[in-house]
Amino acid sequence: MSSRRPRRWLRRLVVTLVVLAVLAIVVDRAAAYVAENQLASMAEKEAKQYDVRSAGTSVKIGGFGFLPQLVNEDFSKVTLTMEKPTFSGVPGEDLKVELRNVHVPRSLLTQQSGAVTVDATDLRLQLSPRELARLAVRSTGLEGLSMSVVNGQLQAKATVRGISIDVPITPQVKDGRVALTLGQLSDSIPSYVQSAIRSQLASGITIPELPFGAQLTGISVVDNSVVLTAVVKDLKFNA
Repeated sequence: MSSRRPRRWLRRLVVTLVVLAVLAIVVDRAAAYVAENQLASMAEKEAKQYDVRSAGTSVKIGGFGFLPQLVNEDFSKVTLTMEKPTFSGVPGEDLKVELRNVHVPRSLLTQQSGAVTVDATDLRLQLSPRELARLAVRSTGLEGLSMSVVNGQLQAKATVRGISIDVPITPQVKDGRVALTLGQLSDSIPSYVQSAIRSQLASGITIPELPFGAQLTGISVVDNSVVLTAVVKDLKFNA
């Protein structure tokens, strides 16, 4: 009889510990859910200051355990996602913002006033080639310009002085603008037409103000989209 009691006690202890662990996880995730919704609302409010709208905004708090990070008021990583965003009237496909070392006052969980400050912020804005072409037309005046992705590379089509061109084009960021470098044009295209189109594209594309005042750092082609990358300095969300 005496040998069974320690075993029963041990089983009860194990069951108790498991139940407590599950409850701790549930409480942790419930608190994280509240905080994520609160941060999403704050991000939407801040985004509107930059004329940014979206079909939906969500926040995911990363790192190990929400409550331990909350105690320190410091979250190692927070991911903000805005679906089908528009910025300065330009429609995008997707917007992801990676925030690192996010300082969140515990008072915000109870809807009190306060501010969230972020040490480092990386922004990734996905556009369609068509929207990039529209921005290019607006900046360069090259009417009829269209863009698409062909075999992983941006392809430009336009008609200049009655002559049609279809050529690969390489975008890159220079001095905060998107410069467009044409690939090799056919020898059949007169030199004056080649000079005209290269001249029109030389000034590059002016990108409207990015969400949260981000500064453009790069551009690339991913799948069938154009991706702009940018950084934000001293980002702050107010409740």
